Amino acid sequence: MRLVLPNPGLDRRIPNHEDLERMEKQEADSRPKWDNKAQYILTCVGFCIGLGNVWRFPYLCQSHGGGAFLIPYLILLVLEGMPLLLLEFAIGQRLRSGSVGVWRTINPYLTGIGIASMLVSFLVALYYNTLIAWIMWYLFNSFQSPLPWTQCPLNENSTGYVPECQQSSTVDYYFYRVTLDTTTSISESGGIHWPIVVCLVAAWAVVGICCIRGISTSGKAVYITAILPFVVLGIFLIRGLTLRGALSGLQFLFTPDVEELIKPTTWLDAGAQVFYAFGLAWGGLISFSSYNPIHNNCVQDAVILSVVTGFTSVYAATVTYSIIGFRATEKYDQCIDDNILKLLNAFELPETNITADNYQTILAHLNSTSPDVILGLDLPSCTMKTFLSEGVEGAGLAFIVFTEAITKMPGSPVWSVLFFVMLFCLGLSTLFGNIEGVVVPLKDLRVFPKTWPHEVLTGITCVVALAISLLFAQRSGLYWLTLFDNFAGSIPLLTTGLFEMIAVVYVYGIDRFNDDIKFMTGHKPSLYWQVTWRFVSPAIVLVILVFYVVTQAQKTLTYLVWDPDFERFPSLASIPYPSWIYVIIFILAGVPSIIVPLYAVFRYLYVCCCKKKQQSGK
Repeated sequence: MRLVLPNPGLDRRIPNHEDLERMEKQEADSRPKWDNKAQYILTCVGFCIGLGNVWRFPYLCQSHGGGAFLIPYLILLVLEGMPLLLLEFAIGQRLRSGSVGVWRTINPYLTGIGIASMLVSFLVALYYNTLIAWIMWYLFNSFQSPLPWTQCPLNENSTGYVPECQQSSTVDYYFYRVTLDTTTSISESGGIHWPIVVCLVAAWAVVGICCIRGISTSGKAVYITAILPFVVLGIFLIRGLTLRGALSGLQFLFTPDVEELIKPTTWLDAGAQVFYAFGLAWGGLISFSSYNPIHNNCVQDAVILSVVTGFTSVYAATVTYSIIGFRATEKYDQCIDDNILKLLNAFELPETNITADNYQTILAHLNSTSPDVILGLDLPSCTMKTFLSEGVEGAGLAFIVFTEAITKMPGSPVWSVLFFVMLFCLGLSTLFGNIEGVVVPLKDLRVFPKTWPHEVLTGITCVVALAISLLFAQRSGLYWLTLFDNFAGSIPLLTTGLFEMIAVVYVYGIDRFNDDIKFMTGHKPSLYWQVTWRFVSPAIVLVILVFYVVTQAQKTLTYLVWDPDFERFPSLASIPYPSWIYVIIFILAGVPSIIVPLYAVFRYLYVCCCKKKQQSGK
């Protein structure tokens, strides 16, 4: 006995297999379609592989025991990512609609799933394109030598350097003060920072132009935006492996800390990263697959994309840690040299007496013979592990760690241009899917008149998004972006993904779904797909969701700020969020999560009211 919830009228809402083939011929000219299979695969690859592969995945590897994180990530990629990926591909290809249209066809009460996906796509697009605006700012400023973040600016009297820069570093100062001119709290707006406004306008203009006619324009752009990052990553890998210290970075990345495997947070972060890496529950993949021929092999597509996404995550982490290893080695050597100079001056020793090779031995000897002198010197501890762990989280990886490493490379402007062109392409190709995940549902919901062309809807979406994105152009914009990143793309994705699996397996019917895939591909899904769809994947997502909510509820929400008056400056100060921020968090994470049951309740009440009116009219 198989559990399938009552779903009256489903056969009337969906075309049968014979009708599908006839409809495909009739829609040959009226509905968009891919030029070829490569264009479709590249678009999906570009959508899934974004900025998170360059900084989010390497950071998670570092914070969860290096290579030990790869084990849960790859396991959950197979048990959670692949099944949901094929589910979205197959249901979009079968029902020939975007995210709203698909779930409304299965059952009108499930329309909220598509609305939730649309909201998440829109919220993520807002801060994602802000990152692209920052990338454009750095890209524009890379066409000069020396790079502007290689030296501190002079003070107002031109008698010395700006103290804030001297106390921190040139790359930190350029990011926090020159690029963002950031305030010391999210409550302190600081007004609009106009250089970022200009970059935001440019970024949304590029996105609007590329997406103006849907896949007919964005599908052409992916030949560059999806392929170029792999080429640039390859160039950086070759260059990175030739840098001194690269192997230290790779050893740090791939040396597993097995104890991390027993920690629930490792598995929670791995599960959330799978959702983020695949772009699941955003609605873009459903829209993309709906443009495929009805007999396209969606099972093969899901396997290919899973392999490419998993490989790229490890590939990008390898490139990243070869650069981080080089940066850490430079800092380690500088730390040792500074300590040697202090020892030479304190003990009045000849310059050749202490070298990097015998530093530890002599330091131990001097510490045993003159401990008071050594204690008074306040020598910082120089360990490679400390330097390898510094500044690898979030935007700091791209705009601070990488930029600092690039300044130490010969021909640094060329490497800087290459790096930010790669980030620009990664971000842009992901945004194609985000915009598709917003515009198509808007058409399905008939928010705008049906006669309005796709170009107008895309233009309106980009203009509205630009207006809201001015929130990130404030001098407190960095903190707003961090807030969006932490909450808009976390719980809502997990809840939406869970509702998607329940809708297909228990409302649409798993047997019907299996027959659809057999009709489209010629083969019934194997036992692996059956077990994961019915039991394993929903259970994993549910456990991750529950533990994620519990762990977040137990934590005091804090955020990091750049504050020159902080006693441990240039370290970032951790301060609690103001109380009003919880309202914003509810809008970002709560509203998309509860929209599914909320829509179902409102629709039920609406239907009941309509029935009463009809009965009273009789």
